[in-house]
Amino acid sequence: MPNRSVGVQEFLVGSREKGALLLDVRSPSEFEEAHIPGALSFPLFDDAERAQVGTLYKQEGREMAVERGLEFIGPRMADMVRKAKELFSEEPDRRPIHMYCWRGGMRSGSLSWLLRTAGLPVVLLHGGYKAYKQTLPGFMGQEWPLVRVGGYTGSAKTAVLHALADAGEQVVDLEGLARHFGSAFGNLHRHAQPTSEHFRNLLAEALSGLDPHRRIWVENESRRIGNVHVPEPFYKRMIACPALEMLRSMEDRVTHLVGMYGDFDTVLLRHAFEAIQTELGGPETREALAALEVKDLATAARIALEYYDRTYEHGLQKRAKDNRHPVDAQGVSLEQCAERLMAAADGMGL
Repeated sequence: MPNRSVGVQEFLVGSREKGALLLDVRSPSEFEEAHIPGALSFPLFDDAERAQVGTLYKQEGREMAVERGLEFIGPRMADMVRKAKELFSEEPDRRPIHMYCWRGGMRSGSLSWLLRTAGLPVVLLHGGYKAYKQTLPGFMGQEWPLVRVGGYTGSAKTAVLHALADAGEQVVDLEGLARHFGSAFGNLHRHAQPTSEHFRNLLAEALSGLDPHRRIWVENESRRIGNVHVPEPFYKRMIACPALEMLRSMEDRVTHLVGMYGDFDTVLLRHAFEAIQTELGGPETREALAALEVKDLATAARIALEYYDRTYEHGLQKRAKDNRHPVDAQGVSLEQCAERLMAAADGMGL
């Protein structure tokens, strides 16, 4: 029976079905760089083997490359079949295995033949990961009905987004996808961030599950979140959409930051202040560090906010033509913040 190969859209719909097993047969480093969300790494070759086969293909031709590839995978073919069967049998209603390599060529074709010979159903992605990747710029640049949630640092924008989601609104948490809160204090535990390419894939996956005819809330982000860059087509669409600017009091913001960072190790907070010392100023940094020593997080937060407020205001000046609309959210709960944002959006016909 020949390989069944389908286009990107049909492949993604099929792979998202309940119980579908999605396998990425590229090398481990390729998978680590970026992959289709939900895929498991199931490499035909490791990184060194892939390099050898690729070099042979370029220098000696397809036949020599195939022979070397068979030398590598021959001894472990039975193990690969057993592992695939174990994964496939974990769910009682498994759909066909969905599999891809870089171009939808020899690697996925070879492994598909092996698994089908062993009785497993397989669907291949026509054009491979490369074809999937090529669809994303256009997908990202669609006229998504975005509404940005803005506000000074400490306004609890992410928490308000979650409150919006709890209220039934469509939300994309960019910082959550990027695993970073977007400042020197944004990743104190040094969580590994996805690459910009994989962040784009995660964002595409998040958007694919939303209704493009209903508003979608996002935080008013800059182009970069930690080490991750927001895809340019999506960023351009984002800044073209209205921003509802939450007006929160200094007390609101300090209270939120103390609650957010109160359980963090003081050493981590010290390192974050030291990272912005040049911009914050020597006396201010010393005052903040002294406050941390006596567990006065409120004073330290106020000092940090003075710096971040200047940075935010500078950004506002650079984007003077930005489509911003203030929403009074002072002294109210996160749920009330969400209610006021929804009311403002309704009033604007968003």
